[in-house]
Amino acid sequence: MTATSSAQPERRLDVQHAGALCVGMVIGAGIFKTSPMAAQALGDPTQLLLAWALGGVLSLIGGLCFAELAAAFPDTGGDYHFLRRAYGHRLGFLFAWSRFAVIHTGSMALLGFVFGDYLAQVVDLTPWLGPHASALMAAGLIVGLTALNLLGVRVGLGTQLGLSAAVLLGLLLLGLGAGAQVLAGHAPATPPPAVPGTDWGLALVFVFLAYGGWSDAATLSAEMRDPQRGIPRALLLGLGLVMGLYLLANWAYLRVLGVAGLAASDAPAADLMRIAFGRGAELLMVGVVTLTALSVMNALLIAGPRTTYAAARDLATEWHLARWNHARGTPTGAVLATAGVALALVAFGAFTRGGFSTMVDYLSPVYWFFMTLSALAVIVLRRREPEVPRPVRVPLYPWLPLLFAGSSAYVLWSSVVYVKAGAVVGVVVLAVGALLLWGHGRRSR
Repeated sequence: MTATSSAQPERRLDVQHAGALCVGMVIGAGIFKTSPMAAQALGDPTQLLLAWALGGVLSLIGGLCFAELAAAFPDTGGDYHFLRRAYGHRLGFLFAWSRFAVIHTGSMALLGFVFGDYLAQVVDLTPWLGPHASALMAAGLIVGLTALNLLGVRVGLGTQLGLSAAVLLGLLLLGLGAGAQVLAGHAPATPPPAVPGTDWGLALVFVFLAYGGWSDAATLSAEMRDPQRGIPRALLLGLGLVMGLYLLANWAYLRVLGVAGLAASDAPAADLMRIAFGRGAELLMVGVVTLTALSVMNALLIAGPRTTYAAARDLATEWHLARWNHARGTPTGAVLATAGVALALVAFGAFTRGGFSTMVDYLSPVYWFFMTLSALAVIVLRRREPEVPRPVRVPLYPWLPLLFAGSSAYVLWSSVVYVKAGAVVGVVVLAVGALLLWGHGRRSR
């Protein structure tokens, strides 16, 4: 075994870095792309704001569940490690495979399309890049961020802090734009629809997609300077901030565009800024949205490969994916493999011409299946390993973990009903992971 493969992560991160990662993982394409889809499903301003508030509260409950798990069982693998302890190494590997082949890489491709689509609104690259300009820009971004993160975790996390600050500024600008409209006495651009929709299941698929990603901060539990209190504080601080910003953004959308205008908009943030401040502000917001996509993709490249590294470490330490580069502070092989799969999914999205929507179809059911199991792991591990110290405990146990597990199962069901064919593709990829696990088991006998 080489020195590189045996090196372990060092405890060099603080709450500031982990909190920035949490915010960066959550705030992204969701708030800029899914608010119109949620408005189409509900059609009523009050219901829409309630849906975003409910999503925030349930995500905070999920954060408490992950805070208990991360404080009791700190590990680079994050929820992969929790699932492995609760349900065995086979399910743990299957989750790691789903992150590698579906969840993280699908999210990177999804955000790459957001980056390309928004940039295409101000820069027409079709004459040079052809009809797949958005996909080519997404691929170029993935390659560039991969090179950046291979320079080392400090470079990547420092970039994350700057990008997260830009995202926060953009969301605050939405509130400023709505406030300016209120002070000027302007009514919403469009009146409410005559018959609002009431499809809560469909709406919550998109709301929870916007809130998704906070659990990935747990992958840094083995690198926190304060392994017991650091991750819980980062999760709760990050999610509380995200919830407030999401409610502010949706209030701003509704106040300026109206619920019907929001439902009809392809780029609500840009439309809001154009109405409030003119063309220059619209261009500024397009820049913020592209930076948002870049921010979340950067966070995915920090957190995602750590799960792949942890799974490869547990299965076969001689694998290149199981090697931790001590000098750079990154799992280099896992970073390269993650980028490769993300590039393949960008090609898949370009081939189907669905782009963003294809990736939503692809990853949602698999993500919420494992999120349901992670919530139940709090109960399983309390019963199986009661002697392990738990510096952080979920209040109102077991009702809050059961509530979060139930809400995750409901979103899983809703996503399967909604995505249909996309769900089949994600399940097939998951089945490929099961076959790989079966083949590895036969060879290791």
